[in-house]
Amino acid sequence: MRRKIFHGIVVLAVLGLAFLGWAIWMSGILHRSAAESKQVARSVPSAAAVATRKAWAEPQFASVIARGEYLARAGDCVACHTMRGGKPYAGGLATPTPFGLLYSPNITPDKQYGIGNWTEDDFWRAMHDGIAPGNKLLYPVFPFTHFTKVSRPDVDAIFAYLRSLPPAAQPNHPNEMPFPYNQRSSLLFWRALFFRAGEFKPNPEKSPEWNRGAYLVEGLGHCGMCHSSFNALGATDKNAQLAGGLIPIQRWYAPALNSGAEIGLGNWTDEELAQFLKTGVSVRGATYGPMSDVVFHSLQYLSDADLQAIATYLRAQPVLVSPSDVQKIEVSPQLAVELAQQGRQIYINHCAECHQLDGRGVGEQYPPLADNPSIAMQPGTNAIRMVLLGGFQPGTKGNPRPYSMPPFAQLLNDHDVAAVVTYIRQAWGNNAPAVSPAVVTRFRHVPE
Repeated sequence: MRRKIFHGIVVLAVLGLAFLGWAIWMSGILHRSAAESKQVARSVPSAAAVATRKAWAEPQFASVIARGEYLARAGDCVACHTMRGGKPYAGGLATPTPFGLLYSPNITPDKQYGIGNWTEDDFWRAMHDGIAPGNKLLYPVFPFTHFTKVSRPDVDAIFAYLRSLPPAAQPNHPNEMPFPYNQRSSLLFWRALFFRAGEFKPNPEKSPEWNRGAYLVEGLGHCGMCHSSFNALGATDKNAQLAGGLIPIQRWYAPALNSGAEIGLGNWTDEELAQFLKTGVSVRGATYGPMSDVVFHSLQYLSDADLQAIATYLRAQPVLVSPSDVQKIEVSPQLAVELAQQGRQIYINHCAECHQLDGRGVGEQYPPLADNPSIAMQPGTNAIRMVLLGGFQPGTKGNPRPYSMPPFAQLLNDHDVAAVVTYIRQAWGNNAPAVSPAVVTRFRHVPE
């Protein structure tokens, strides 16, 4: 017994020393990142510092603010940092995660609740290192794992823009997370495993357009935050970036963006994809769910050159396969036939008026369902959610009068939804498996 106790004490001592050494090592990283931020700051002109000394109307500085606004649009900052009905950038938007409910902070220049007391070094460190003033580790729901790639001049321009906004005295809402996730110190382990700070480095073997697209997609656009799968600790799989994944809690499936996979970007032209990103609609289909918000708040404001660069980069990606994290429920051959037969009549009664009997739709107003890869994707999550919740195109300059699809959750039961989704996934040359009513039941009460 004494020997076991002794060995237990030794093991605990070794683990304690290992943890102490690791903590000291991480502490060194935190202090080093702060020192590096200051060193970079000395070598880069401080746009935000100018803002405190010169009038906003000065043409030279106004151009910096305008560039910062454009970059903030590219990063879709307003979408997360604005609650419904709230003041822009004043925070308060609740984001559900598997680890609890997190609320976006106020990033207006309010000195009490916002970033009015932050320096440009503070903002750079938050964006580049994921560390707020006071060595406060930020939760990775804030995509600093992507923003770390953004250059210092661009980060400074964004800060200058945020400093130009009217301050909003809106208190920050505390996060609602259970132990141990509410302990920010636990993020040290996560960061050690999944985060390495570093600005984007252009690939000299690629074109300037490809590199610009990579900078936007991998950095400010943080596309991989949705279009990649997550592990149990909430980190994206670096070996399957942009290979598609289920958005946690919301349960929309963000399709693979690598060429030829799922939605088949390899079959699009750069011009078609750029136009789709700018307007949210095309003859190939329309955006829906969270992607409509991205187009509405962000992509429609990007320049044609940047959208073309994004299209060039995405269409050049190698095909990667990300294993689906949706549990599949097999449908027997007999049930599949019955569902398709029943679904045809439901389609005629409720869908054909817009999408047509042949599934070809009507121009950009009513997207085609025939030969539409997003309908046949595995799993059939998005088609189910569209029938339940409806679909709403974003209002953009290129699509000022968007069409929408009504929700059918109150009209159709789970069996009906499974039937009509099975039908459209198998009609007109589509070749996708049937959908089980049990899967519809699972998604009926999932938050939007």
